Amino acid sequence: MAKLDVLNVTFHAKLGTQGERVARIRALAKELAPVVGADPALVDRAAVLAKADLRTEAVGEFPELQGLMGRRYAVLQGEHPSVAAAIEDHYKPQGPSDRVPDDKVAITVALADKLDTLVGFWAIDEKPTGSKDPFALRRAALGVVRILLERGVRLSLLDTFARRLLGRSIAPAERAVVFATSTVDIVSSVLSVSRDSKGEWESFRSVFADGSLLSFFHDRLKVYLRDQGARHDIIDAVLTPEADDLLMVARRAEALTAFITSEDGINLLAGTKRATQLLAAEEKKGTVVADGVSEELLRLDAEKALWNAITTASKEASEAVAGEDFRSAMQALSRLRAPVDRFFEEVLVNDEDTAIRANRLALLKAIREATATVADFSKIAG
Repeated sequence: MAKLDVLNVTFHAKLGTQGERVARIRALAKELAPVVGADPALVDRAAVLAKADLRTEAVGEFPELQGLMGRRYAVLQGEHPSVAAAIEDHYKPQGPSDRVPDDKVAITVALADKLDTLVGFWAIDEKPTGSKDPFALRRAALGVVRILLERGVRLSLLDTFARRLLGRSIAPAERAVVFATSTVDIVSSVLSVSRDSKGEWESFRSVFADGSLLSFFHDRLKVYLRDQGARHDIIDAVLTPEADDLLMVARRAEALTAFITSEDGINLLAGTKRATQLLAAEEKKGTVVADGVSEELLRLDAEKALWNAITTASKEASEAVAGEDFRSAMQALSRLRAPVDRFFEEVLVNDEDTAIRANRLALLKAIREATATVADFSKIAG
């Protein structure tokens, strides 16, 4: 272990020695262990030993044996089987056809290793460009995506980036600021990143500005889901710029795929598209849309029925989403189908009375907001 530092084993000139890297992986793995559900003591031991075999003559002669030799040495030394497995498996998956670790200790160290690498290279602005990816960062990100989805791990990527870069998690209010403004000065103020420290400032800017690293993960997720047979429009409908729990994105996509191929889904999609397109056209023209629906201005039975249906469906869908039951959320929304159809059959949206017109447009806005709890239906083809 000492050789990882004293014999000048450099990981990268700007990211320090392998020994320093092990210290970072160890710290991040400690944070990730409870998320994965792994034994923290075994995770710590595996993180400490993960890179030790890089200084052995066997790996020096045959670099492709990294991890494999470490596992052998760990078994001979009497280490716990999970620790020995993690030393080999934390490098996995190496590509789209490679196996994904299944031991929770190995999963934790694999995530810590890959995420440390990705945040580190983003922080020093060494990102892949075009076909050039000398540090295999696309492979590392796809590895994280595969581990999260194939092993069912719930992880906030933004929180993990912050823990690695800022030494702490970020609160919901801070997350909101990150995505509500493109002004990095405001974001840095909220996250307490000092512009006086040029290195810290530039590192922060590279990782968080414009969702830089998160966008990179989104691109890898799209590739993975398309390879699994998901439609590109379905992925776009559920993938928002701030979505950093990739497992939940995949589950939304799966539920939405099943829903829109059902009769209720097909009909609801048609109704909501009509509502959102009409609303968008009026918004573009500058037509006044009421801030909220006023029940006193609902004159016709069809619009009253629609408002009642929206109120009920929104509540049920929101509760289902909070419980991560996306199928039930879409089932709740499907009950809008009949009232939406009736509304368009019996109600003239562009009434001569401006107040009534603004209120009816607010009804359409309420449809858009209700369905948005699950997905952006306007992005779905058909």
